[in-house]
Amino acid sequence: MEENLRLFKEMRDGVHPDGHCVLRAKIDMAHTNMHMRDPLLYRIKRAHHHRTGDDWCIYPMYDFAHGQSDSIENITHSLCTLEFEVHRPLYEWFIEQLGIFPSRQIEFARLNLDHTVMSKRKLLTLVKDGVVDGWDDPRMPTISGLRRRGFTPESIRTFCDRVGIAKRENVIDFSLLEWALRDHLNRVAHRAMAVLDPIKLVITNYPECQTEDLPSENNPEDPAAGTRTMPFSRELWMERDDFREEANRKWFRLAPGKTVRLKSAFIVRYVDHVVGADGRVEEVHVEYFPDSRSGSDTSGIKAKGTLHWVNAATAIDAEVRLYDRLFSDPTPDGHDGRDFTEFLNPESLEIRQGCKLEPSLASAEGGTPYQFTRLGYFSLDAEHTAKAGHPVWNRSVTLKDGWKG
Repeated sequence: MEENLRLFKEMRDGVHPDGHCVLRAKIDMAHTNMHMRDPLLYRIKRAHHHRTGDDWCIYPMYDFAHGQSDSIENITHSLCTLEFEVHRPLYEWFIEQLGIFPSRQIEFARLNLDHTVMSKRKLLTLVKDGVVDGWDDPRMPTISGLRRRGFTPESIRTFCDRVGIAKRENVIDFSLLEWALRDHLNRVAHRAMAVLDPIKLVITNYPECQTEDLPSENNPEDPAAGTRTMPFSRELWMERDDFREEANRKWFRLAPGKTVRLKSAFIVRYVDHVVGADGRVEEVHVEYFPDSRSGSDTSGIKAKGTLHWVNAATAIDAEVRLYDRLFSDPTPDGHDGRDFTEFLNPESLEIRQGCKLEPSLASAEGGTPYQFTRLGYFSLDAEHTAKAGHPVWNRSVTLKDGWKG
């Protein structure tokens, strides 16, 4: 005992070089659990510590420090992933021998999501290699990344409640996490209108100099959310995908011979359209029915389709970032002999410039969720907005699960 204490003091005093000797606990070298076979307690390692500097040249092993750290902090239940189950006998042995507060270790299965990686080492590789824009990139499975993308604490808690605590390794579908977010935001997020791929919509029989404010509900799921006003005039923006030059009977959006309702506004009927030099549609011309205003429609006209729109004169220009799965394979790190980066999804981020947003979004605060009518749930990215000098919005999740991976 005296010799061991002398050698340990020499280790502490820096007499011996790194790796020259270690301190072990004498338990049982024949124990069926290999972690109980005289485990290491301290090793010599001359490394600068962020708190103590170079005061120490010996450091404890994880198994030795684990229970003591928990005990010092009065941790009643130390929750660990399943790989620590075989370490529990040693955890309890150290606590018993030291006579300290008995924290209890409980193991559960690691929460794994498909189409991503959860290993910090692999996530660090993505950050260092510039594959993602830092640890808080909205595609990262980190709390900071989920927050920046627009996930709410309530949605994450709901997801965890649904998944529960498992005792075997499993992989959870990322769609379940997205469902939890949709379920929450559908109840709390205010609605707004935005056009991500705009073409001009001209109402030929609407007075050129006239503008009127039309009321639109903020959230049909929450009557207490009230209404806002939408400026409406002769020239609007509409989604390019909402118009077809040729359409069949099952197409309920705008096309030659079709009639649609503009959300919170009037029913309009196709007149003609203008094609640019590149062969793409630049403008769609319609005529409106003045007696078809939403909430007071007396026209008797039935329109099967409803389109969202933004007033051209008052629209806000913005950048919108459409995020999707980081990997195209559900288990990118589950292929022996292949690097997980081979399965990166090249379409995990699509940046749309020149998007048109309704003017009420000029006062939106960073991180506040909105539902862009018919498009999905979005939140303003305050950091990217500050860098870019114009509004940058992140898509948190689509209205429906459209993943085809």
